[in-house]
Amino acid sequence: MSMSMSMSTNKTFLTALQWLSPAFPIGGFAYSHGLEWAIEKRHVTDQISLQNWLQDLLELGSARSDAILLALAFKSESKEELIYLNQLALALSASAERRSETLLQGQAFGKTIRDVWGQDCTDLCYPVALGAAARRENLIKEDIIAAYLHAFSANLISAAIRIVPLGQTQGQHILLALTSEINACAAEASDADEDDLSSTTFLSDVASMRHETLHTRIFKT
Repeated sequence: MSMSMSMSTNKTFLTALQWLSPAFPIGGFAYSHGLEWAIEKRHVTDQISLQNWLQDLLELGSARSDAILLALAFKSESKEELIYLNQLALALSASAERRSETLLQGQAFGKTIRDVWGQDCTDLCYPVALGAAARRENLIKEDIIAAYLHAFSANLISAAIRIVPLGQTQGQHILLALTSEINACAAEASDADEDDLSSTTFLSDVASMRHETLHTRIFKT
């Protein structure tokens, strides 16, 4: 490996650790992506059902779509392209809560990126803001996509640990088991175009809608 490639890889690794850490101030801990409703209604009850739920999101659902949007934002060369992608991402949101989740996290991410890195990627939904920021920092596209998907999965596992409940060791088993799906999704998304955007995880979409009227809830979504 050349010195320049090693430095680029190391920068991507360290920046991804910072941007996608639970400590980065986007409030990710407050969102369950509809999972809270799925647990309440017994669609997710244990380690196996949670792993299957997340695997579907990575292979067929919103995680895959967000990964593609991130990649498209990374490849965008103008502000107009980013605005278009942002509008597309919002249009693809399956519910009001999904729209709020991606907007609020994107705004919080953009504010911190502006204040710390001096970048202007505010007022963009989360995957679009992340893709735009990663391009400007010259990060490695596929690696930042994989890191995003890993953080997405870890956040939902953390939510499930609190409310299923599951043990923390079970959560780590799930995250390890999802490694191949995360890598496959990142590789596919890296080379995808707009025509590849789709989602067929209908129960997850319904969960995000039904969560809006869930009587007792811990999470915003």
